[in-house]
Amino acid sequence: MATKTKEELMQEIERVLDTLREGLAMHAGNVELIDMDMDTGKVSVRLLGTCVGCPMSDLTLKAGIEDTLMQLFPEVTEVVNAP
Repeated sequence: MATKTKEELMQEIERVLDTLREGLAMHAGNVELIDMDMDTGKVSVRLLGTCVGCPMSDLTLKAGIEDTLMQLFPEVTEVVNAP
């Protein structure tokens, strides 16, 4: 099995985030894919809209976005909110 390039993996992650955005949009929130470190598996995203400052944003980030990406992509080890 061929290893995915960073560009291929980020495109696939972006497609999954498109699906997750539907739920975030119901609460006027959004998420932006910033980068992925292929060496560590860390994905950086930026929460936008009402997600900024929301007390539930950590839960959205870890239990929603991170758990989903880690289940679908073995390369992903962590998702962090970029400043």
